[in-house]
Amino acid sequence: MFRRKALSSSSLSQAATTQIDESHSNNHHDHPSLRQQDSLNTPRPHIELLKQHDPEVAHLIAAEEQRQRSGLELIASENFVSPSVQAALGSGLTNKYSEGQVGKRYYGGNMYIDQLESLCMQRALELFNLTGHGDDDTEGWGVNVQPYSGSPANFAVYTALLKPHDRIMGLDLPSGGHLTHGFQTTKRKVSATSVYFESMPYIVDPNTGLLDYDELAKRAQMFMPKLLIAGASAYPREWDYAKMREIADSVGALFMVDMAHISGLVAAGVVDSPFSYADVVTSTTHKTLRGPRSGMIFAKQKYMDAINQAVFPMLQGGPHNHQIGALAVALREAQQPSFREYARQIVNNAQALSEGLLKRGYQLATGGTDNHLLLWNVRPLSGSKVEKVLELAGITTNKNTIAGDTSALNPGGVRLGTPALTTRGLREGDFDKVAEFLHEGYQLTQRVQALTEERYEKAALKNFIELLESDASVQSELGDLRNRVEAFALSFPMPEDSMLVR
Repeated sequence: MFRRKALSSSSLSQAATTQIDESHSNNHHDHPSLRQQDSLNTPRPHIELLKQHDPEVAHLIAAEEQRQRSGLELIASENFVSPSVQAALGSGLTNKYSEGQVGKRYYGGNMYIDQLESLCMQRALELFNLTGHGDDDTEGWGVNVQPYSGSPANFAVYTALLKPHDRIMGLDLPSGGHLTHGFQTTKRKVSATSVYFESMPYIVDPNTGLLDYDELAKRAQMFMPKLLIAGASAYPREWDYAKMREIADSVGALFMVDMAHISGLVAAGVVDSPFSYADVVTSTTHKTLRGPRSGMIFAKQKYMDAINQAVFPMLQGGPHNHQIGALAVALREAQQPSFREYARQIVNNAQALSEGLLKRGYQLATGGTDNHLLLWNVRPLSGSKVEKVLELAGITTNKNTIAGDTSALNPGGVRLGTPALTTRGLREGDFDKVAEFLHEGYQLTQRVQALTEERYEKAALKNFIELLESDASVQSELGDLRNRVEAFALSFPMPEDSMLVR
């Protein structure tokens, strides 16, 4: 973990001096230490290079990096990768074409790419304790690390294991599910999954926000899916994988778990693992796993040939080797004792943020969290308006449906996550301060909403934003909040401010 050290607001191209957190290094001899750099004024090399060749792109990258540094990143699906992961992403690996599988490429010159992909797969299996089975063991696990991201990974599984118009069941999007699990509305099929396969969702209890396994079982008996899917993009509690397996078996369905959001927590052992129950497990790699934007598919060996064929040549072309190289780096980082400590802190911080909001009088879906995210009930305001005010105050969140919502564009919730700020070194006490900033942002949203209702016939989002950006008193209050948020955020380092030494 990082110890906080103040950074000036002019730190766009600066590196911060950081120190070893003695409270963590005392008991972990292989815990990362933070090597002090020689100068605070060393410019970021990639920005300096780009300035010479493409100043417009250099400016935009620098502006985005400054936005990340000076704000509070609370989007649950985002994180900050290490300089080592960034180095692999920006390497010569991006130059090579390698369609096919290890040892079976359609291009020459892949001897090192084969070694790299093999290393990445081995690290993935080791991280989740899936080694120890031979390739001929149909109940053993294999992995494909070529998916470009989580959505293509999911669709590759459907393509491999289902026929067109086979039936699938996943958590409904308004209940916290994911688009690729078959979401559709009465008016249109929103996800391609619902175009090519027949979908029936299951839901959370509208009163508690918790998964209703009895209702799920009833729906499964009626619908008889070929594939039952667990996993979510906005569910703050543990899953009963044993119960899901039981339901899948009762209707003869395969059982898939999309652990995209929690894969880092699963790897660290701080939430339950699905591997004892699932036939297939998919994941992105850039959320709690803190890797590049990529995807993985784990499956029992008896399904791997079909999955490999679905990834290539059915759905993708050449693998993105720079992503695979960066993923291999991230997987090694996740094997370190320090990562388990980091993952535990993510959950501790999420629970501290929950407590901070609850004690300030707010309601949370399910009343709290077991993982890295929480769903903040902002009714009677809309999540879209709260999100906008917070964004202008330097706090990045996303509007999100909660139980009872009928519109994903005008929901009653805001999703909050702790992985990114935990990477920057925030602890439980710091997240109580974050809860106070959120509280101030909510109060400001209330005042802007009241002014909008006074000045316009309708308090539509367009009118709300117009007033928010034009009213002098609102701008003054918003500016004060943003200044305090930025001062707080800049007191924490970013990963690139230090060199991690193992």
